[in-house]
Amino acid sequence: MDIQPLFAERIGGKTFGQTNEIYKFEKIKRAKAAARAARPEVELLDFGVGEPDQMAPVAIREALKRAVDDPANRGYADNGIAAFKVAAAEYMNSFFGVTGLDPDQHINHSIGSKPALAMLPLCFVNPGDVVIQTVPGYPVMATHTKYLGGRVVNVPLKKENGFMPDLAAIPAETLDQAKLFYINYPNNPTGAAPTPAFYDALIALAKKHKFLIVQDAAYATLVYGDHNPSILARPGGIEVAVELHSMSKSYNMTGWRLGFVAGHPGAVNAFATVKDNCDSGQFKAIQHAACAGIANKSLADSIREHYQRRLEKLVQVLRNAGFDAAMPGGTFFLYTQAPVGAGDRVFANAEDASQYLIREQSVSTVPWDDVGSFLRFSSTFESAGPADDDRVLNELARRLESAKLKF
Repeated sequence: MDIQPLFAERIGGKTFGQTNEIYKFEKIKRAKAAARAARPEVELLDFGVGEPDQMAPVAIREALKRAVDDPANRGYADNGIAAFKVAAAEYMNSFFGVTGLDPDQHINHSIGSKPALAMLPLCFVNPGDVVIQTVPGYPVMATHTKYLGGRVVNVPLKKENGFMPDLAAIPAETLDQAKLFYINYPNNPTGAAPTPAFYDALIALAKKHKFLIVQDAAYATLVYGDHNPSILARPGGIEVAVELHSMSKSYNMTGWRLGFVAGHPGAVNAFATVKDNCDSGQFKAIQHAACAGIANKSLADSIREHYQRRLEKLVQVLRNAGFDAAMPGGTFFLYTQAPVGAGDRVFANAEDASQYLIREQSVSTVPWDDVGSFLRFSSTFESAGPADDDRVLNELARRLESAKLKF
């Protein structure tokens, strides 16, 4: 049976799976394979990895081991265990000073942030509805908005604006039509960190134009400065926003798939209702394990300090090679303008530069050509441990120097 005519138009319809278009990360994967095949004796330095390089803290892993053997945890978790909601509320208070969250009304767990971003449009978007998102960025909520027949409006994150959206440049008509405004701070890929003033301005717009803010705070504990704000800590924030938190980056629990949605009680209830019809909850043992550590600042601080040390060294290596690199406000990423060429070669864009670095220098990065041409270097590169970091970075410096990059 030919099922090609059965595919939904939202994923390509009759042409699904038959186009030659290659996703950016598939191109990177193929280029890395080609580099390894061409030079099997050369170590591939992978600065494109977007997940932690270390294991979850011991306290969390030990708690999981105990919880796995508890028969009380064998059943469906549905919309989450009470203990995790309480721990999440404690985390919000301990890290961000968000008080007054009712674990039952203001918090609901998710199987990571990605499913939450996929489900939120189901709560709000009808055909023709507008969702605003910043670009470059994580596309999941926009993708599902389009699946539902909604319209996505992109707001660029420009270097001259510190990679913050220019709220004043968004037409009032667009703001009036919008149901959701998606932001992600600290931001992937730019590394920009939020400010209280930015949150206050966006909250004021949300109240005026009556849209809900969706703040994706996956990197919330990875901030390299004095202030680590949550939009829910700002005046009026809980009235117009939900914030998504993830255990993946804060506690090296990427594959564990656990996070939560916090904020406006009506929005949280809508999310819980849709979620209840999409999954049966994350394994209770994983939720109990998270309770053992997520409100512990010392655990998260140790992870943050690991990335900060690496980022500071990476900045220096890149600057010495000619990149206009600077310490990010947050995340474990460095986002810097791509070179325009190497030797006699001219690059068409960041993707071209990235492919050259992988195939010719065995150095992997992630290109972004949405708003200018930039490369994203990650401090989650593999090494044999802290003592080996300098070797990897020194090798990166040597290869970048030999490339004779032009800017």
